[in-house]
Amino acid sequence: MAARKPIKLYKIGEIMEYTGMSRQTIHNYTMLGLIKPARRTKAGHRLYGEEVFEILERVKELKRDHTLIAIREILKQERPRNGQEGNKDVEKDNHRRRHDADG
Repeated sequence: MAARKPIKLYKIGEIMEYTGMSRQTIHNYTMLGLIKPARRTKAGHRLYGEEVFEILERVKELKRDHTLIAIREILKQERPRNGQEGNKDVEKDNHRRRHDADG
C-alpha cells in the first residue's frame, strides 16, 4: 500500500504571504462564510486547506462585479465544484467552544 501524502494546511500568515491579502480581509471572508478553515489548532488558530487559494482567486474575480454577500451566494452554488464543503468536525468544535464559553 502506497503512503498517502499528508494534507498541507496553511496558517493565516502563510495565506497572507501567498495572496497579498491582509489578515483582516481573510478574517472577514471567514466570518462571511466565503472561506472555511479545514481545522483548528489546539490553541484555536484556524488552518486552511489548499483549496482556499482557488476560492480566494475566485472571490477576487467576482469582486469586480458583485458585493461580498452576492459572492457568498455564488460560492454556495459553486461549492460542489470548488470542493470546499466545510468540515463537520470543525463546526462541532466551534459549537462546543461557544457552548463551553457560555458557562
